[in-house]
Amino acid sequence: MGETIEFPGAAAGRARGTRPLWRDVLGDVLRDERREQERILTEVARTAGVSPQYLSEVERGRKEASSEVLGAVADALGLELVDVVGRVAGRLAVRGPVRGEHRHSAPAGTALPVAPVAPVAPVAPDPRAAHATLAALVTPIAPVDAYLLVA
Repeated sequence: MGETIEFPGAAAGRARGTRPLWRDVLGDVLRDERREQERILTEVARTAGVSPQYLSEVERGRKEASSEVLGAVADALGLELVDVVGRVAGRLAVRGPVRGEHRHSAPAGTALPVAPVAPVAPVAPDPRAAHATLAALVTPIAPVDAYLLVA
């Protein structure tokens, strides 16, 4: 396999405590669920139809999983994809704003309003209905320019 190439300054940015990457938090969610179920990586990978090496890289935040792979891993863990997305969003929301970030209208270091992340209802098996449900969950939070998943 090829080597992982990071963007210039990416490692230094994470060391300073900048906003975590989606793939890092997603990997943590998947690994935490697998460990909570007391399952080994090879078993979940086999059930999901991916290699253990690839699943390990996803769990460590080294790879961006496609929606198909993410859905297969969620199924292998007995989760709905929307539950995984909700858990990741909840962990990102808890972390709050990054100091010195200028995208938001709030001063640096000020807590932004965060909508509570509630458990998400199961999504209908019809892909069009699932897409509509996910689209309805993304709600703008005024007056800041941010979006959070809310139930």
